[in-house]
Amino acid sequence: MDQSPKSADHENVERAELAAEQQHIDRVYDRVAEAARSASRIAVEGHQRGQAQNVGRVREEEQTGLYERDVLVFAAARRIAELDAEHEGLVFGRLDSDHGDDTEAAASAADLEKLYVGRIGVRDAEYEPLVIDWRAPAAEPFYRATSTDRLNVVRRRVLRNKGPRIVGLEDDLLAPERAPEDLPVMGEGALMASLSRARGHTMRDIVATIQAEQDKAIRAPARGVTVIGGGPGTGKTVVALHRAAYLLYSDRRRFERGGVLVVGPSAAFMAYIERVLPSLGENTVSLKAVGELVDGVKATAVDEADVAAIKGSLRMRGVLSRAARDRVPTAPSTLRIFVGGATVELDANQLDNVRRNALRRTARNRAAAEARKGLVAALWQRFPDDLRNGVYGDREAFGDQVTETPAFRTFFSQWWPVLTPESVLRWLGDPRRLQRWARNDLTPTEIDALANAIRSTDEFTIADVALLDELSTLLGRAPVAETKDEEFDWLEGLSDGVNEVLTTSERRARAVAAREAEEPEEYAHVLVDEAQDLSPMQWRMVTRRGPQASWTIVGDPAQSSWPDPDEARAAMDSMLSHLQRHSFRLSTNYRNSAEIYQFAGEVIRRTLPDADLPDAVRRTGVEPEHRVFDDGKVSEAAGDAAAELLQLVEGTVGVIVPPKLRPGIDAVLGELGDPRVVAVSPLESKGLEYDAVVVVEPDRIVSDTLGGVRALYVVLTRATQRLVTVNSTTHWLP
Repeated sequence: MDQSPKSADHENVERAELAAEQQHIDRVYDRVAEAARSASRIAVEGHQRGQAQNVGRVREEEQTGLYERDVLVFAAARRIAELDAEHEGLVFGRLDSDHGDDTEAAASAADLEKLYVGRIGVRDAEYEPLVIDWRAPAAEPFYRATSTDRLNVVRRRVLRNKGPRIVGLEDDLLAPERAPEDLPVMGEGALMASLSRARGHTMRDIVATIQAEQDKAIRAPARGVTVIGGGPGTGKTVVALHRAAYLLYSDRRRFERGGVLVVGPSAAFMAYIERVLPSLGENTVSLKAVGELVDGVKATAVDEADVAAIKGSLRMRGVLSRAARDRVPTAPSTLRIFVGGATVELDANQLDNVRRNALRRTARNRAAAEARKGLVAALWQRFPDDLRNGVYGDREAFGDQVTETPAFRTFFSQWWPVLTPESVLRWLGDPRRLQRWARNDLTPTEIDALANAIRSTDEFTIADVALLDELSTLLGRAPVAETKDEEFDWLEGLSDGVNEVLTTSERRARAVAAREAEEPEEYAHVLVDEAQDLSPMQWRMVTRRGPQASWTIVGDPAQSSWPDPDEARAAMDSMLSHLQRHSFRLSTNYRNSAEIYQFAGEVIRRTLPDADLPDAVRRTGVEPEHRVFDDGKVSEAAGDAAAELLQLVEGTVGVIVPPKLRPGIDAVLGELGDPRVVAVSPLESKGLEYDAVVVVEPDRIVSDTLGGVRALYVVLTRATQRLVTVNSTTHWLP
């Protein structure tokens, strides 16, 4: 069929626009390649300078030159890493602006001021900007300008890229009345084009399509607590990640040196978001699931809902405190020692008095010296009066003699060992001890459930990690012998004819490797995603990571998996109430189709009439489908639904299933042989999204998952295009 003149003209204009934009992008990439080569030369020259032969004492001017070169090497290495960062396109936006409403409109498109926006700033040889960094103040109009407040912007253009090649243009004409006649407008809108793309197994950045309300949250003041709220699909997570990148850009010295920590609900979630920050040029942020916040522990197991509720409650503080201060279960109950011709003995009650006195002001693992002194004092009181003056003369001499005896040393090592949080937590598996420690904090039913859960497995659960962290604080660290740190002298060896000196970049690489092995205990900024899911005990654990930090907290109470959101919120407020708070609400659901979200909203409104429901911005014409399967054939029903959806969508299919049904579902999905389909539990689905979702047994999700209907609401809002539920009944439907 012949093209109409109008469509042919449009295609010609589009080709011309693409070619013109590609010419500028090619210039940018050429400049980037030149900068990378220059940075590489500096790195090589710096290393060669460090290896140069130096005999005799290095002169002061040589020391200065070496230091300056070392700094350049470090900067070059950092720039190379920045330029090599993986992303979909270095330049993604363009602004065409005029001088405002008080001047005449530009006569032609060439008269408008052009400004390109990208992931990093790039300048030409004359130091004129070819691209400005998206985080720079000059880039704010790209995200903030609207038709009612255009900030002098006439046309905003988004460049769709595949690597260095432009594949499409999407324009927003913000001031039609001021647009020159020769200014073309292309595409159907960048945001809608982005929303229609197929999903993969990792989150994409939204740097090219950030909306105005999102940009305000991203650029909020660094100090205090920034709270980002909103319902499902509003972009809370990706906005928070862009905020982390913005903070590093705006105050890199503070946040890179102090560290930025991102905390999420699960390992699956962290894997999903892990590429967002590197795509924005930031590789120094620590990403950890809530089950990984304690060194040496990576918990993925999940407790039954009733046990998780016990472990997460603030009532556990008293239980753990008593356990940490009680007798060691395997410790001897009496101390009998022969000294100075007499036998002296302390019984269990006397030993308990010594233990309690030693722990009045000092944590267990730091109180060994106090405990040892207390034992000596108690033994001295029971040493026969007629032998005191004749043998030792004073208690100090007596103590020196007693503490060196093999019997005392053996006793003390068993009675006052260094305790680990893991060992103390295992003590809670004994219902008799737990009953003593729980007192009035837990009911008999809760005591039995908690003791049985701890006793029945050697694997720590996600809820256990907060208990381990609490115990670590209660127990304290045992004192260690102080050793002198070996300071690195960057000029050491030059006067001795040694041929090599480490550059700053090499030392930085070693420091990064050491930091990966042992993360900092406190951070300059902490970002908590899915914050509504944190239990009160988990809030205590998380806030210990940033006692002096600024915070970004992301969440939605309607999606909370914690059964008492008010209790968790109170725990958060008690830890962070001293900090100034900035709150932002995101109001638009970009993820779900309107058909899917309308159904999910009906489900949650039955339980939470006041739930914050954002507005879904697009329709697909496809309603959610609800299937009823024959009893006992849940795996087959889920597999059939997944297979059909794989034929209908280009991207991913998520099968969300109660954990107890997972083995059968995994087997059926494995037979499909398609990597686009994945099975996850309701808690693992937090923060994730798929093109299509199969929800298996909604009733079981409500009954078996902490959070009940809130958890189901989360599950129902993971799909962007199609939603299918499979259940043994239709009674659960609104």
